[in-house]
Amino acid sequence: MTAAPPLGVYVHWPYCARICPYCDFNVHRVRRPDEPAALARAIVADLEAQAAITGPRRLVSVFFGGGTPSLMDPAWAGEIVAAARRLWTSAADLEVSLEANPTDAEADRFAAFAAAGVTRLSLGLQAFDDAALAFLGRNHDAAAGLRAARAAARAFPRLSLDLIYARPGQTAAAWTEDLRRAADLGAEHLSPYQLTIEAGTAFDRAVRRGRFAPAEPDLAAELYEVTQSVLEAAGFHAYEVSNHARGPGARSRHNLVYWRGWDYLGAGPGAHGRITRDGARHATVGEARPADYIAGVAAHGVGFSTIEPLTPEEAAQERVLSGLRIEEGVPQAQLGGLDLDPARIADFVELGLLADDPVRLRATPAGRLVLDRLTAELLT
Repeated sequence: MTAAPPLGVYVHWPYCARICPYCDFNVHRVRRPDEPAALARAIVADLEAQAAITGPRRLVSVFFGGGTPSLMDPAWAGEIVAAARRLWTSAADLEVSLEANPTDAEADRFAAFAAAGVTRLSLGLQAFDDAALAFLGRNHDAAAGLRAARAAARAFPRLSLDLIYARPGQTAAAWTEDLRRAADLGAEHLSPYQLTIEAGTAFDRAVRRGRFAPAEPDLAAELYEVTQSVLEAAGFHAYEVSNHARGPGARSRHNLVYWRGWDYLGAGPGAHGRITRDGARHATVGEARPADYIAGVAAHGVGFSTIEPLTPEEAAQERVLSGLRIEEGVPQAQLGGLDLDPARIADFVELGLLADDPVRLRATPAGRLVLDRLTAELLT
């Protein structure tokens, strides 16, 4: 155990069977059959090299994101988890999460992933309606989603379900029913995300061509409020803007690493990391293309080409942007790099958007409803 901040590890597995029209992540199709195995080996080597940079740390989380990490060989996931446990001191309650799609082929491998060390599955259900799933470009239907959720609840100690709302034509009544169905599937954690139109995606092109229109802001706000009331009544507490848990123990420990400003390593193509070195926070970004990442690890040991120090102001801005997402907010002591306007903060307290708290900068539930605007105003 050291005085250094706890550590999380993010592993990006970039391959997808199909690319969803709303996705702007770093995703790729498999171009060479031997590339995924080479990538798994490169990720282990990257972690070994980055361990020399971090030194001894307490590991609290390993998160496999993507892409579609449930498409990887479970044995590779086991090798990566074993490497992380070997390189750092694992917390007694180390959380190992894996994102999965609910196709029948992937659900058949849940037991193998659990045996490989995965303790928490994040399942992308997204919707319970076949028409909605087709609109979202998903490669599963509603029946497969329900089968996968039940199989995941049996296979893993912890289960989280993702849903997407504010879809074209969606009503508050239909969304209420979706939330109630999700709450009854045995998951301890739900992540309902508002559909956003990201630049450069297929949905962005469709909107610009007039094929559909995003939800009006008033409807999106109504659906957000429905989310809070329905899930609170079902025993899920909103500890973050888009994350609801049945008790503190059900919260995503990996996401809390981000939101609390702890260190995390990024391994895999395009993975981001934040590492504290010599008292300063540093940013890393992995090479985006799988082939470039593999070659970079072979040539340099690590998968990122640069490690850049953040200024105190940049580090503090990140703390505001991430920390205000959770109800506990950000300790004022961590914002020394910012010159926040006390009068502006007082105005937001008066408006009910920030809590009247001299120790922590905290958004109220009303403030989290307009968080993007609130953080922009605070940091201007």
